[in-house]
Amino acid sequence: MNDKLVFLGLLYFVQGIPYGLQSSLLPVYLRGAGHSLTRIGFTKILYFPWVLKVLWAPLVDRVGSKRRWLVGTVSGLALTCLTSAALAPEAHIWGVAGTLLAMNSLASVQDIAVDGAAVGLLKGRGELGLGNTAQVVGYKAGSVFAGGGLLAVIDVAGWSWMFMLLTFVYAGVALFVWGAPVLDDETVKGQHADGSRRAGQPADSMWPWKVWRRMLAVPGTPWTVLYVLTYKLGEQGAVTMFPLFLLDHHMTARELGFWNGVIAMGFSICGSSLGGLLLAQFSIGALMRRVFVLRTISMVFQSSLLTILEPSPLMKGMAVLSMSVQHFLGGLITTLTFTTMMHCTQRAEESIQSTHYSFLATLEVLGKLMFSALAGGVVDWFGFQVAFLFFLTLSAGTALHVWTATFTGALREHQLKEQPK
Repeated sequence: MNDKLVFLGLLYFVQGIPYGLQSSLLPVYLRGAGHSLTRIGFTKILYFPWVLKVLWAPLVDRVGSKRRWLVGTVSGLALTCLTSAALAPEAHIWGVAGTLLAMNSLASVQDIAVDGAAVGLLKGRGELGLGNTAQVVGYKAGSVFAGGGLLAVIDVAGWSWMFMLLTFVYAGVALFVWGAPVLDDETVKGQHADGSRRAGQPADSMWPWKVWRRMLAVPGTPWTVLYVLTYKLGEQGAVTMFPLFLLDHHMTARELGFWNGVIAMGFSICGSSLGGLLLAQFSIGALMRRVFVLRTISMVFQSSLLTILEPSPLMKGMAVLSMSVQHFLGGLITTLTFTTMMHCTQRAEESIQSTHYSFLATLEVLGKLMFSALAGGVVDWFGFQVAFLFFLTLSAGTALHVWTATFTGALREHQLKEQPK
């Protein structure tokens, strides 16, 4: 089991690096250059390859091995970072945007392959909880490393040296995956072999609309689709905009990089880790009911801070506390969500499991991406206070949706206690 966790955690770590670069480093850089919140919000379009990944998920399912897809995509990320090291962001902003788009494209394909391997490797409730903890913690650690750590030292090390470091990180991981014995597991090999055999047959899985019909017929899928599209809406608006409010009124870019990019994200990792431990002891329905209510309460506290515009040590401390609590609960919710998604996917036929999980993961990204792109425009148009009231309403609505499902819908406790043997 430890080999599986190290393997998955490392791959999700390097997968989180592009997100950290774009979500933490790029907004602060653009805001410091005087760009509007609306324009910063529209940079989220660089995440678009994550929305499209469900289209090529069947290809990853049926062509080649998981090892080859992983080595190929991680090696491509190394080459992309090497290219970016030769660019100066002040003079080649479109070139930098292009490299980030390429990194997101490669990382999205890598995600399909590693998710497919995880679905085959993780068995039982214990492994499922710990495996999804490795996924979420690894991804967020990569995001912290790129968006917090590198943001804090970029003024000293410089853009080129930063991307040279990332080149060596990706190259080392590619070599690790090439020789990783965990991919020799009979479950993964068996799934690949079955998929290869089915690819040569005129089965229903060859027709896209029939694949969609089979995916939606998997028990729990309709509710899970609605849930992953909406569960982060209010939180995502607050997480995106509150740091920029602090940048305008209370903190410098360096302070924000440390408190939001490192400390708050550290709390997010702690929340994700705790989620895996709690899943081994309690039902997911009971956990989600309580955590979603706590998240709504934390957003009430954070929204109240928007009335304070005068800088002070007390305000700075309350802002850090607010971001830390919000990220802690957000990390916990993310682990619970990805466990719910994987549990749903394990009910599907093996021939469509990678595609099914990629479908859910794509919708999860789409929900966050669309709202993140619009959140800046909402704040520019209505102001921070009205916008955060809207974010709070969305968060409360999601809590009600989850609460109802734990008693009458897809999250009824007796359903999620049953795990595949």
